[in-house]
Amino acid sequence: MALHSTPRGRVGLAVAAFGASALLLAGCAGRSTGGSTDGAASGDPIVVGTTDKVTTLDPAGSYDNGSLAVQTQVFPYLVNTDYNSTEVVPDLAESAEFTSPTEYTVTLPEGLKWSNGHDLTSSDVKFSFDRNIKIADPNGASSLLYNLDSVETPDDTTVVFKLKTANDQVFPFILTSFPGAIVDEEVFSADAVTPDQEIVDADAFGGPYSITSWDFNKTVEFTPNKNYKGLLDAPVNSGVILSYFAESSNLKLAVQEGDVDVAYRSLSATDVDDLSGNDKVKVVDGPGGEIRYIVFNFNTQPYGATTADADAAKALAVRQAVADLVDRETISTQVYKGTYTPLYSYVPEGFTGATEALKDLYGDGDGGPDAAKAKATLEAAGVTVPVELNLQYSPDHYGPSSGDEYALVKQQLEKDGLFTVNLQSTEWVQYAKDRTADVYPAYQLGWFPDYSDADNYLTPFFLKDNFLGNHYDNPEVNDLILKQAVEPDAATRTADIEKIQDLVANDLSTVPLLQGAQVAVTGADVSGVTLDASFKLRFAPITK
Repeated sequence: MALHSTPRGRVGLAVAAFGASALLLAGCAGRSTGGSTDGAASGDPIVVGTTDKVTTLDPAGSYDNGSLAVQTQVFPYLVNTDYNSTEVVPDLAESAEFTSPTEYTVTLPEGLKWSNGHDLTSSDVKFSFDRNIKIADPNGASSLLYNLDSVETPDDTTVVFKLKTANDQVFPFILTSFPGAIVDEEVFSADAVTPDQEIVDADAFGGPYSITSWDFNKTVEFTPNKNYKGLLDAPVNSGVILSYFAESSNLKLAVQEGDVDVAYRSLSATDVDDLSGNDKVKVVDGPGGEIRYIVFNFNTQPYGATTADADAAKALAVRQAVADLVDRETISTQVYKGTYTPLYSYVPEGFTGATEALKDLYGDGDGGPDAAKAKATLEAAGVTVPVELNLQYSPDHYGPSSGDEYALVKQQLEKDGLFTVNLQSTEWVQYAKDRTADVYPAYQLGWFPDYSDADNYLTPFFLKDNFLGNHYDNPEVNDLILKQAVEPDAATRTADIEKIQDLVANDLSTVPLLQGAQVAVTGADVSGVTLDASFKLRFAPITK
């Protein structure tokens, strides 16, 4: 498969079928916000407001949307999703292609520089991937590099990725996501996550922007990087101020008062409803690839492998009873006003291979809850009721409605006396650490697609060494995931993806709840700010 650069050309926002993000563009009194991508904007700084949080600036230590929203502005990627479609095209690279079934070769332009003046060469690329795999941070995305055997650099502008298995269908997509960020080997540690301030102080950036001021999860100030060479055009603003809000209500107020130009995650459905009537705000519904789900820790959940009364059959019955009792439609309508819709499998609607594997297996067989079935399942396994379930959620990372969502889940599980739910919340930065340290027996997570392929909903979750770190291990699932990733026949690969969902539905590593029918923007830019076709927020305009 050869990848070729796309020609320059002005484009608008493409709303793809695989994902969307909530983006509100607000006019701002006294600040020019309507600049066009042809450079006609005033060049004033823009202000972006968010309730999201950063885990770490280092790409090796994060796998969350809040961190990506910053990283994608300041780190270079060899290839990226074409900003107008889902095709993978060269970004930093001059060319990128499979030169053999197990070799993916990338050629860099000569004379690349980091923003600090260091040379950016193939050595930095090899360093970036080697360190990611070596660090293997539990909150990082190194698990996506499972098929990478080695990285070779025959010269300063050539990188050869040696793959373990031939005909990898998803490796180019993986390079566009979290582990694909390239970092400066003269600044970053080879065997540990590098502290944020060290990165900022060293000006170790190669994306369209550099960071000039970093106040962790309070304020980030970006300025255009004059050394950037990639897919995006030059910024038409003089900089960006990213401001973090503790409460969505404060972000909404800032939008209304014109204190921010862009509100990007996470306003409640009610807030979006209210703001849609504001003639200074442009909002439009779009399809969504975000999912929300409950994760079970197979070691520490009720009857989990490391508990005093460990019993695999009882543990499965507990997970099955939860799946029987949750009422997705009620959560969708009462909490999210239909902006999220029920999800009955692991690959959301809109992706090739998506099924509704859970719908027939659990509840009333038509998507609704069934308490009698849950009770029978628990009794058949010898589980004493009520089952005490410790359930955790994050009040800040997935938006202000998470509290209402999980209060409703608690109510649904307890309604018929089958569960006693101890519901607790933790803010995201601590939450990210706790969940990978086996602190939570069951907990909330959400997922934003990294790349436009069903594999993105399988590999990170259900391989033996997965991002969830929940001790799920099904060898048949593991082998099928590896098989589908390198299966060149589309029909066979689709069948494999469907079978994986069936197998995981029987195991219930997670219980999917909702698929995002999110909000996308109409009108592609505010002083050059755009959403690309993968719904990543870009501060620099998409005109190539």
